[in-house]
Parts: sequence; C-alpha cells; structure tokens
Amino acid sequence: METALDQLLSAALTDLETIPDAKALESARVKYLGKKGSLAALAAGMRDVPADQKKSVGQKLNDVRSAITARLEAARTNLQAAADSHALDGIDSSLPGRTAFTGGLHPLTLILDEAVSVLRRLGFAVAEGPEIETEFHCFDALNTPEDHPARNEKDTFYFETGELLRTHTSSVQIRTMETAEDTPLRIIAPGSAFRRDEIDATHLSSFNQLEGLYVDEKVTLADLKGTLEYFFHCLFGKATEIRFRPHFFPFTEPSYEIDIRLEAKGKQPKWIEIAGCGIVDPAVFEAVCQSRGDHLFDPERVTGFAFGMGLERLAMIRWGISDIRLLIENDIRFLKQFA
Repeated sequence: METALDQLLSAALTDLETIPDAKALESARVKYLGKKGSLAALAAGMRDVPADQKKSVGQKLNDVRSAITARLEAARTNLQAAADSHALDGIDSSLPGRTAFTGGLHPLTLILDEAVSVLRRLGFAVAEGPEIETEFHCFDALNTPEDHPARNEKDTFYFETGELLRTHTSSVQIRTMETAEDTPLRIIAPGSAFRRDEIDATHLSSFNQLEGLYVDEKVTLADLKGTLEYFFHCLFGKATEIRFRPHFFPFTEPSYEIDIRLEAKGKQPKWIEIAGCGIVDPAVFEAVCQSRGDHLFDPERVTGFAFGMGLERLAMIRWGISDIRLLIENDIRFLKQFA
C-alpha cells in the first residue's frame, strides 16, 4: 500500500511539472484527487490493511494528498502569473497613465441646488405637486380668466379628460395653501413645466421652473424686493445690477418683471429679463379659502408675495450659454466642462 502511494505521488508530481493550462490542471486534479481518482481508489483499500499498519498507512495517505494539493496550488499560481505577464505584452509601462474621467452634475442640477440652498437660508421649504394638473389649480385659482391665451390649446397640452400638463409650478402654491394648517407659509416649488412653444435657441416645450410663495400678516413689496435682491446677488455676485419693471400677471397685483444687467466680455452691457414676481392678488386667496371651506387665507388678514423663474435661464446667464438646446442634448463635449 505504501509503495503504491509512493508511485502515485511520483507520477502526480511529474505530471504537474508540465501543466500547460487551467483545463489540464483541472483534469489532473480530478485524476488524482477526484471522488473516483487514483488517491480515492487507494484509500478504498485501507480496509485490507493490517490493523497494526493502518495508522502509518493512513498518515502516508494524508501526506500524499497534501503533497499533491500543494503542487496543484503551485501550478495554479504559476499559470495565473504567466497569464498576467502575457496580458502585459505590448504595453509600455513607462508611459504616463491616463487620467480617469469622473462624472459630474448637470448644470441645471447645479443651479437648482445652489438656488434652493440660498432660499432655504431665508426660511423657504421645498414643496412638490403633480405635473398633470386640473384647470382649477393651474388657472382658475390663479385668477386666470377663461379667455386668457395661456388656456388656449395652442399654448397648453390638454388631455381628453380635461386635465393638462401644468404650464407653471404656481399650481403647487395653490395645492400647498389648500393643505396648510396655519400661516406663515413660506415655500419654493421647483419642477418641470410644459408649454406648446417652438423649440429654438431660447425656448423649450418642457422646461424647469423655480417658484416661491410667502404668506403672512403684513407682507409687503419691500419684503419681496429684499428677498429677491439677496437671492440674485448670491447667485450672480453682489455687484449685479437688478431692476424691477412694472408688468401684469393675473395672480399678482402689483406685478413686476425682474431684469439684471448682463455684461458679457466684448459686448455692450444689456438688461435681460430673468424672473416675474408680485404681491399675491386677493382673488387668489379668496379662491383658496373657497376651496378649503375656511378663512385661513382671508385677504383681509394676510398678504403675500410670489415669484417665478426658469432654471434654464438662470443657467444660461450664469455660464454664458447661448443656446438653451445645449441643456437637453446630452453632448458630453458640452457637459464635461461642468464636471
């Protein structure tokens, strides 16, 4: 029995000296250490070994198994080292490494995060609402008459149910007031809006807005002006010139458009529209009270201001982007500069 084990070990070690690949290595393992392999066949003969020799033969059997296993592991290590070395053939390790490109946030995400951060410091909380809206929340409650151009099918995406894709996130202001438990109320509503605009260098049919609402007792135009001047100075720098220009919106009175003075390198400074705002029209509060069935937003008790702006416009001004379509085309050559 011991002689047979010595012969098996010698044969195994000889075979494992010249293993060419992983497939041959596995075949050798099965041949010598498998359940039906040579070593298992010899181990089955242990029952015929005299009792006084069983201990020594058993030890010999274990030693042979350990020796073959060790040689198999050594052969496996050698094959892996050879494969690793072969994988480096033709590679000049003296060349400098290539810098790995790391991803980054989209410019719209960057400007949104910064805008929300500034407004949070002023006490505004983020509110959300559905993108598929009712005419009441999108128009009626916002004092928008039935003959207003925004309610025309040429300007707004309507469904057969009479619902529509919201044209602004002002609908979130209405929904938030409907469910508010008390005042003061101070929220911002970032999100997508949809209009039937022809896509060109300055317009998209799907775009992103950031709107805000502050309701409390004795809210004044001075509060609105101070809030938005602080906001735009944080975004574009303290030296940024800002002006409030009288305008008309159905849901605010008085209403203003906000312009900032843009000074592009090599060009004459010019005023560019950036946002709309105003003091909330009492008719909006009355519609909300009627919907709620109480007088929490009684226009005789509370006042408020609202504002809205397009995130794409903020991004274009912030980074001097001349074509809004660059923000939706996912061109890596454009986006990588923000990473």
